[in-house]
Amino acid sequence: MTEFEYRKSSYSDQAAECVEVATNIPTTIAIRDSKTPTTPPSTWPPPPGKRS
Repeated sequence: MTEFEYRKSSYSDQAAECVEVATNIPTTIAIRDSKTPTTPPSTWPPPPGKRS
């Protein structure tokens, strides 16, 4: 299985609080808190029309 490749969300500020998002898997969007990277991420299907 391909692993999520996370990047800092553009909605995060420069403070210690950071949300990371992974969109490298066409059927799943994953979001996690950068302070707890080993916690399972929240996942959703992409919005209609955004699937690869």
